[in-house]
Amino acid sequence: MKILKSTFLLFFLTITISCCNKDDDNPPPDPVDQLPPATQTGAGTFGCLLDGEVFLPGNSSNNLDCVYQYVNSGYYFALQSNKRDSNNNRITLAIGTNRLEINEGETYSLVEFIEGNASGIYSYATNTSYTSQNNNGELKITKLDFDNHIVAGTFWYDVKDSNGMVHKIREGRFDVRFTE
Repeated sequence: MKILKSTFLLFFLTITISCCNKDDDNPPPDPVDQLPPATQTGAGTFGCLLDGEVFLPGNSSNNLDCVYQYVNSGYYFALQSNKRDSNNNRITLAIGTNRLEINEGETYSLVEFIEGNASGIYSYATNTSYTSQNNNGELKITKLDFDNHIVAGTFWYDVKDSNGMVHKIREGRFDVRFTE
């Protein structure tokens, strides 16, 4: 009987130890750590978390573009980033102002896409959705340099798509050169 108990104990310990996974000691990297650093040098970077997943521009035409200009008595800021998913559908995340001047050190509410506001945009394939009073966010301009045409900042926002799904854009950061 002692041999049976010892054999059972040895068998149990062997099974228990073999079930341990060394990966348990190395958790997956934090998605935020995979985003570009928050710089202010015109590095040409953009990144955020889209529904908890890393979103970086790439594998699409016009991956990253930024314009800030004065037109017909109003300022317009437009920053957009594009990539394609595994089904080759284009995903666009964008931030813009409509007749609203931006300034370094200021924070702007991302709400409706109307004159005098800033807004966030989520586009998948041909469906485009905007921030609203109920699904909104914030844009903070950390650098605005007209001499070197650099704009940098951080952002977050929520957008409800045409299917009623709310997309959460978090930990957003950009450091780009803009055209006027």
